[in-house]
Amino acid sequence: MKNIIQFTISKEDGFYTASGVNAPIVTQGKTFEELTANIREAVLLFFEGENPAELGFGATPSILTNFELSLPLYGVNA
Repeated sequence: MKNIIQFTISKEDGFYTASGVNAPIVTQGKTFEELTANIREAVLLFFEGENPAELGFGATPSILTNFELSLPLYGVNA
């Protein structure tokens, strides 16, 4: 059983997007605070009416987020 629902977060075109790594969940928000609330809501909706064990998760999974930062390397001497 998985006890962690993992998300990768990126920012593009003024929106933060959270994509589930080990669950088919995607959500976005204009601010990081909005995204955080939307992640919680999306996870609750994902499990609504479902048995977490049947989806491969423990009874009370945690949420882990990773934030992706772009690093423009053009013009930098290596």
